[in-house]
Amino acid sequence: MKFDSGYWAIIIGASSGFGLATAKKLASHGMNLCLVHRDRRGAMKNIQPAFDEIAATGAQMLTFNLDALSPEGRAKALDGLAENLGESGSVRLLMHSLAFGNLKLLAPYEASGEPARARARMADLLGVMPQAVDEAAAGLFGEGCPPIHSLADEAEFNNRFLLEEDDFSRTIHAMGTSLVEWVQDVFNRKMFAADARVLSLTSEGNAVAWRGYAAVSAAKAALESVSRAIAVEFAPYGIRCNVVQPGVTDTPAFRAIPGNRQIEAKALLRNPMGRLTTPQDVANLIFLLCLDEASWINGSLIPVDGGERIA
Repeated sequence: MKFDSGYWAIIIGASSGFGLATAKKLASHGMNLCLVHRDRRGAMKNIQPAFDEIAATGAQMLTFNLDALSPEGRAKALDGLAENLGESGSVRLLMHSLAFGNLKLLAPYEASGEPARARARMADLLGVMPQAVDEAAAGLFGEGCPPIHSLADEAEFNNRFLLEEDDFSRTIHAMGTSLVEWVQDVFNRKMFAADARVLSLTSEGNAVAWRGYAAVSAAKAALESVSRAIAVEFAPYGIRCNVVQPGVTDTPAFRAIPGNRQIEAKALLRNPMGRLTTPQDVANLIFLLCLDEASWINGSLIPVDGGERIA
Protein backbone atom coordinates (compact mmCIF):
# COMPACT_ATOMS: atom_id res chain seq x y z
CA MET A 1 0.00 0.00 0.00
CA LYS A 2 1.34 3.44 -0.95
CA PHE A 3 0.15 6.79 0.34
CA ASP A 4 -0.75 9.62 -2.00
CA SER A 5 2.51 11.09 -3.34
CA GLY A 6 1.53 14.53 -2.03
CA TYR A 7 1.10 13.42 1.59
CA TRP A 8 3.59 14.51 4.23
CA ALA A 9 4.05 13.57 7.88
CA ILE A 10 5.54 16.00 10.39
CA ILE A 11 7.15 14.01 13.20
CA ILE A 12 8.32 16.04 16.19
CA GLY A 13 10.89 13.99 18.09
CA ALA A 14 11.98 11.86 15.14
CA SER A 15 15.52 10.77 15.93
CA SER A 16 14.80 7.80 18.22
CA GLY A 17 12.11 5.62 19.76
CA PHE A 18 8.56 5.89 18.51
CA GLY A 19 9.22 8.86 16.24
CA LEU A 20 12.03 7.17 14.33
CA ALA A 21 10.20 3.84 14.07
CA THR A 22 7.14 5.64 12.70
CA ALA A 23 9.25 7.56 10.18
CA LYS A 24 10.68 4.28 8.86
CA LYS A 25 7.27 2.64 8.65
CA LEU A 26 5.55 5.53 6.88
CA ALA A 27 8.42 6.09 4.45
CA SER A 28 8.27 2.42 3.44
CA HIS A 29 4.69 3.12 2.33
CA GLY A 30 5.52 6.28 0.40
CA MET A 31 4.76 8.96 2.98
CA ASN A 32 7.00 12.03 2.65
CA LEU A 33 8.60 13.13 5.90
CA CYS A 34 9.42 16.33 7.74
CA LEU A 35 11.52 15.12 10.68
CA VAL A 36 12.09 17.50 13.58
CA HIS A 37 14.56 16.61 16.31
CA ARG A 38 17.08 18.17 18.65
CA ASP A 39 20.38 16.34 19.07
CA ARG A 40 23.99 17.29 19.73
CA ARG A 41 26.37 17.16 16.81
CA GLY A 42 28.20 14.23 18.39
CA ALA A 43 25.02 12.15 18.45
CA MET A 44 24.38 12.55 14.74
CA LYS A 45 26.89 9.86 13.77
CA ASN A 46 24.48 7.33 15.33
CA ILE A 47 21.31 8.97 13.99
CA GLN A 48 22.34 9.70 10.42
CA PRO A 49 22.48 6.04 9.28
CA ALA A 50 18.80 5.69 10.22
CA PHE A 51 17.96 8.85 8.29
CA ASP A 52 19.94 7.51 5.31
CA GLU A 53 17.93 4.29 5.50
CA ILE A 54 14.70 6.29 5.34
CA ALA A 55 15.96 8.38 2.41
CA ALA A 56 16.74 5.16 0.52
CA THR A 57 13.02 4.34 0.37
CA GLY A 58 12.57 7.11 -2.17
CA ALA A 59 10.20 9.16 -0.03
CA GLN A 60 10.98 12.86 0.19
CA MET A 61 12.59 13.69 3.51
CA LEU A 62 13.42 16.94 5.26
CA THR A 63 15.26 16.99 8.59
CA PHE A 64 15.49 19.88 11.03
CA ASN A 65 17.77 19.71 14.05
CA LEU A 66 16.38 22.57 16.15
CA ASP A 67 14.36 23.55 19.19
CA ALA A 68 10.84 22.40 18.36
CA LEU A 69 9.51 24.19 21.43
CA SER A 70 10.48 27.68 20.31
CA PRO A 71 8.41 29.80 17.90
CA GLU A 72 11.57 30.38 15.86
CA GLY A 73 12.35 26.68 15.57
CA ARG A 74 8.77 25.83 14.66
CA ALA A 75 8.69 28.58 12.01
CA LYS A 76 11.97 27.43 10.47
CA ALA A 77 10.75 23.85 10.11
CA LEU A 78 7.38 24.86 8.66
CA ASP A 79 8.96 27.39 6.30
CA GLY A 80 11.22 24.65 4.99
CA LEU A 81 8.31 22.29 4.58
CA ALA A 82 6.22 24.92 2.80
CA GLU A 83 8.96 25.32 0.19
CA ASN A 84 8.74 21.60 -0.61
CA LEU A 85 4.98 20.97 -0.52
CA GLY A 86 4.32 22.34 -3.99
CA GLU A 87 0.77 22.83 -5.22
CA SER A 88 -0.47 19.34 -4.38
CA GLY A 89 1.37 18.63 -1.12
CA SER A 90 -0.32 18.60 2.28
CA VAL A 91 0.22 17.37 5.82
CA ARG A 92 -1.57 14.09 6.39
CA LEU A 93 -0.03 13.47 9.82
CA LEU A 94 1.29 15.65 12.62
CA MET A 95 2.87 13.40 15.26
CA HIS A 96 4.01 14.73 18.62
CA SER A 97 6.69 12.44 20.08
CA LEU A 98 8.68 14.77 22.29
CA ALA A 99 10.38 13.27 25.34
CA PHE A 100 11.73 16.28 27.17
CA GLY A 101 10.57 16.07 30.76
CA ASN A 102 11.88 16.45 34.29
CA LEU A 103 12.27 13.24 36.30
CA LYS A 104 12.97 14.60 39.76
CA LEU A 105 11.20 13.32 42.86
CA LEU A 106 8.49 15.20 44.72
CA ALA A 107 9.83 14.09 48.10
CA PRO A 108 13.01 12.41 49.33
CA TYR A 109 12.97 8.63 49.08
CA GLU A 110 14.52 6.15 51.45
CA ALA A 111 14.78 2.55 50.32
CA SER A 112 12.88 0.04 52.46
CA GLY A 113 15.69 -2.48 52.62
CA GLU A 114 13.19 -5.32 52.22
CA PRO A 115 15.00 -7.06 49.32
CA ALA A 116 18.27 -7.13 51.27
CA ARG A 117 16.53 -8.56 54.35
CA ALA A 118 14.79 -11.18 52.20
CA ARG A 119 18.10 -12.21 50.64
CA ALA A 120 19.71 -12.47 54.08
CA ARG A 121 16.86 -14.66 55.32
CA MET A 122 17.16 -16.88 52.24
CA ALA A 123 20.90 -17.24 52.77
CA ASP A 124 20.27 -18.24 56.38
CA LEU A 125 17.71 -20.88 55.36
CA LEU A 126 20.02 -22.28 52.68
CA GLY A 127 23.06 -22.20 54.91
CA VAL A 128 25.12 -20.17 52.47
CA MET A 129 26.96 -16.89 52.65
CA PRO A 130 24.69 -13.83 52.16
CA GLN A 131 27.06 -12.58 49.48
CA ALA A 132 26.28 -15.62 47.35
CA VAL A 133 22.55 -14.86 47.38
CA ASP A 134 23.23 -11.16 46.74
CA GLU A 135 25.35 -11.98 43.70
CA ALA A 136 22.85 -14.55 42.41
CA ALA A 137 19.94 -12.10 42.64
CA ALA A 138 21.92 -9.28 41.01
CA GLY A 139 23.14 -11.58 38.26
CA LEU A 140 19.74 -13.03 37.42
CA PHE A 141 18.10 -9.60 37.40
CA GLY A 142 20.89 -8.22 35.25
CA GLU A 143 20.36 -11.05 32.78
CA GLY A 144 16.69 -10.12 32.43
CA CYS A 145 14.90 -12.52 34.78
CA PRO A 146 11.71 -10.59 35.70
CA PRO A 147 10.50 -12.78 38.60
CA ILE A 148 13.64 -11.99 40.59
CA HIS A 149 12.89 -8.24 40.69
CA SER A 150 11.54 -8.36 44.25
CA LEU A 151 14.89 -9.73 45.48
CA ALA A 152 17.06 -7.37 43.44
CA ASP A 153 18.38 -4.14 44.90
CA GLU A 154 15.84 -1.34 44.94
CA ALA A 155 16.04 1.49 42.43
CA GLU A 156 18.22 4.45 43.33
CA PHE A 157 16.81 7.97 43.32
CA ASN A 158 18.38 11.41 43.60
CA ASN A 159 17.21 13.10 46.79
CA ARG A 160 19.33 16.21 46.35
CA PHE A 161 17.12 17.98 43.83
CA LEU A 162 13.32 17.86 44.07
CA LEU A 163 10.65 19.08 41.67
CA GLU A 164 9.98 22.79 41.63
CA GLU A 165 7.37 24.94 39.92
CA ASP A 166 9.58 25.68 36.92
CA ASP A 167 10.24 21.96 36.42
CA PHE A 168 6.51 21.35 36.12
CA SER A 169 5.83 24.25 33.76
CA ARG A 170 8.66 23.33 31.39
CA THR A 171 7.67 19.67 31.29
CA ILE A 172 3.96 20.35 30.82
CA HIS A 173 4.70 22.68 27.92
CA ALA A 174 7.26 20.40 26.25
CA MET A 175 5.36 17.13 26.53
CA GLY A 176 1.82 18.49 26.65
CA THR A 177 0.56 21.84 25.49
CA SER A 178 3.22 22.42 22.81
CA LEU A 179 1.11 20.15 20.61
CA VAL A 180 -1.47 22.93 20.34
CA GLU A 181 1.10 25.42 19.02
CA TRP A 182 2.13 23.05 16.24
CA VAL A 183 -1.45 22.25 15.27
CA GLN A 184 -2.44 25.92 15.19
CA ASP A 185 0.57 26.93 13.10
CA VAL A 186 0.11 24.14 10.53
CA PHE A 187 -3.60 24.98 10.38
CA ASN A 188 -3.04 28.73 9.98
CA ARG A 189 -0.63 28.08 7.14
CA LYS A 190 -3.33 25.94 5.44
CA MET A 191 -0.95 23.00 5.21
CA PHE A 192 -3.21 20.24 6.57
CA ALA A 193 -4.75 17.75 4.15
CA ALA A 194 -8.53 17.70 3.83
CA ASP A 195 -8.40 14.48 5.86
CA ALA A 196 -5.59 14.97 8.38
CA ARG A 197 -4.46 13.16 11.51
CA VAL A 198 -2.89 14.53 14.71
CA LEU A 199 -1.38 11.93 17.00
CA SER A 200 0.53 12.09 20.27
CA LEU A 201 1.88 9.62 22.81
CA THR A 202 0.95 9.05 26.42
CA SER A 203 1.81 6.24 28.84
CA GLU A 204 0.41 4.23 31.72
CA GLY A 205 2.15 6.79 33.90
CA ASN A 206 -0.78 9.08 33.11
CA ALA A 207 -2.80 7.21 35.73
CA VAL A 208 -0.27 5.12 37.69
CA ALA A 209 2.12 6.91 40.04
CA TRP A 210 5.68 6.01 39.09
CA ARG A 211 8.19 7.52 41.49
CA GLY A 212 10.03 10.40 39.80
CA TYR A 213 7.41 10.68 37.05
CA ALA A 214 5.14 13.33 38.59
CA ALA A 215 5.99 16.17 36.19
CA VAL A 216 5.75 13.92 33.12
CA SER A 217 2.49 12.44 34.39
CA ALA A 218 1.06 15.96 34.69
CA ALA A 219 2.25 16.68 31.15
CA LYS A 220 0.57 13.53 29.84
CA ALA A 221 -2.69 14.54 31.51
CA ALA A 222 -2.42 17.96 29.84
CA LEU A 223 -1.60 16.32 26.51
CA GLU A 224 -4.65 14.09 26.66
CA SER A 225 -6.86 17.03 27.62
CA VAL A 226 -5.72 19.32 24.80
CA SER A 227 -5.92 16.41 22.36
CA ARG A 228 -9.61 15.98 23.17
CA ALA A 229 -10.11 19.71 22.64
CA ILE A 230 -8.31 19.54 19.28
CA ALA A 231 -10.49 16.58 18.28
CA VAL A 232 -13.63 18.64 18.89
CA GLU A 233 -12.60 22.11 17.72
CA PHE A 234 -10.69 21.10 14.59
CA ALA A 235 -13.05 18.34 13.48
CA PRO A 236 -15.05 20.69 11.17
CA TYR A 237 -11.80 21.23 9.24
CA GLY A 238 -11.18 17.53 8.62
CA ILE A 239 -8.58 17.09 11.38
CA ARG A 240 -8.82 14.00 13.57
CA CYS A 241 -6.86 13.93 16.82
CA ASN A 242 -6.10 10.84 18.88
CA VAL A 243 -3.67 9.77 21.60
CA VAL A 244 -1.73 6.50 21.49
CA GLN A 245 -0.80 4.76 24.75
CA PRO A 246 2.02 2.25 24.23
CA GLY A 247 2.81 -0.38 26.81
CA VAL A 248 6.18 -0.30 28.53
CA THR A 249 8.74 0.04 25.73
CA ASP A 250 12.52 0.01 25.86
CA THR A 251 13.33 3.42 24.38
CA PRO A 252 15.95 6.03 25.31
CA ALA A 253 13.20 8.04 27.02
CA PHE A 254 12.07 5.05 29.08
CA ARG A 255 15.64 4.24 30.14
CA ALA A 256 15.88 7.73 31.64
CA ILE A 257 13.01 7.05 34.07
CA PRO A 258 14.26 6.24 37.60
CA GLY A 259 13.48 2.63 38.49
CA ASN A 260 12.91 1.70 34.85
CA ARG A 261 14.30 -1.82 35.28
CA GLN A 262 11.74 -2.61 37.98
CA ILE A 263 8.94 -1.14 35.84
CA GLU A 264 10.11 -3.26 32.91
CA ALA A 265 10.24 -6.46 34.99
CA LYS A 266 6.71 -5.98 36.31
CA ALA A 267 5.41 -5.23 32.80
CA LEU A 268 7.00 -8.42 31.44
CA LEU A 269 5.41 -10.48 34.18
CA ARG A 270 1.91 -9.17 33.60
CA ASN A 271 1.82 -8.79 29.81
CA PRO A 272 -0.32 -11.61 28.32
CA MET A 273 2.00 -11.70 25.30
CA GLY A 274 5.04 -12.25 27.49
CA ARG A 275 7.11 -9.40 26.06
CA LEU A 276 7.46 -5.64 26.10
CA THR A 277 5.91 -3.37 23.50
CA THR A 278 8.32 -2.36 20.72
CA PRO A 279 8.57 0.94 18.82
CA GLN A 280 7.60 -1.05 15.71
CA ASP A 281 4.34 -2.14 17.37
CA VAL A 282 3.47 1.52 17.88
CA ALA A 283 4.59 2.53 14.38
CA ASN A 284 2.31 -0.14 12.92
CA LEU A 285 -0.69 1.33 14.74
CA ILE A 286 0.16 4.86 13.63
CA PHE A 287 0.39 3.62 10.05
CA LEU A 288 -3.10 2.14 10.38
CA LEU A 289 -4.46 5.39 11.82
CA CYS A 290 -3.15 7.24 8.75
CA LEU A 291 -5.24 5.11 6.37
CA ASP A 292 -8.47 6.38 4.85
CA GLU A 293 -10.34 3.64 6.71
CA ALA A 294 -9.41 5.23 10.07
CA SER A 295 -11.11 8.54 9.32
CA TRP A 296 -13.92 7.98 11.84
CA ILE A 297 -11.55 7.56 14.79
CA ASN A 298 -11.39 10.88 16.60
CA GLY A 299 -10.86 11.94 20.20
CA SER A 300 -9.77 8.48 21.33
CA LEU A 301 -7.05 7.16 23.58
CA ILE A 302 -5.83 3.99 21.88
CA PRO A 303 -3.72 1.45 23.81
CA VAL A 304 -1.12 -0.59 21.94
CA ASP A 305 0.31 -2.88 24.59
CA GLY A 306 -0.63 -6.49 23.89
CA GLY A 307 -3.13 -6.38 26.76
CA GLU A 308 -0.63 -5.23 29.40
CA ARG A 309 -3.00 -2.64 30.87
CA ILE A 310 -5.74 -5.18 31.65
CA ALA A 311 -3.59 -8.00 33.06
